Amino acid sequence: MTERTGSTGRRERKKAATRQKIADTALRLFLERGYDAVGIRDVAAEADVAVTTVFAHFASKEALVFEQDQDFEQRLVRAVTGRAPSETLVPALHREVRALVHHCTADGAAPIRHMIDTSPALRQYEETMRLRHAESLAAAIAAEVAVTAEAGPRHSTTACRTIARFAVDAFALAREAADPDAALEEIFRMIEAAWSTAGAGVHPATPAGR
Repeated sequence: MTERTGSTGRRERKKAATRQKIADTALRLFLERGYDAVGIRDVAAEADVAVTTVFAHFASKEALVFEQDQDFEQRLVRAVTGRAPSETLVPALHREVRALVHHCTADGAAPIRHMIDTSPALRQYEETMRLRHAESLAAAIAAEVAVTAEAGPRHSTTACRTIARFAVDAFALAREAADPDAALEEIFRMIEAAWSTAGAGVHPATPAGR
């Protein structure tokens, strides 16, 4: 059993390393030559993998630019489902969105942002990605409301989807602000007020089994 587990772990590490190599190679080529000038075959050749291997890891050329797409989505969901019992919903989302903004505004991010902003295909992909993130986050919030809500007013599905959309949009707005942290403080004060107005508020996370 241990040997089989170790073998599975090695395969997963190798798979992750190949994926990262492809993404890093693609991004370097896109920045060097221009996004439109580079094709999937160019990326595969430079990364020394088959074209089918590229598509095994990334569904499209656009996905190569947003290689942390799934990780970001999971982090937003975990901000709801994995927060401490004493932490309420909106502060947890504020904390995670701030961390994501800091990641995406770090040194060296400006050329990537420019590439995305000047490519209609990448802008459209990013918009679709944000909507998907918002829907996943809304589902997590709605599930939390269903579990923790007590007698009295409850947040509707529409309220959950709205707050999720606000949180995801807060990321984009703060990323473009001169002072991202100050922008997030302002935005999340409004989100908190909207969430409080929409219902009784989500209670602190309830430990499993309670």
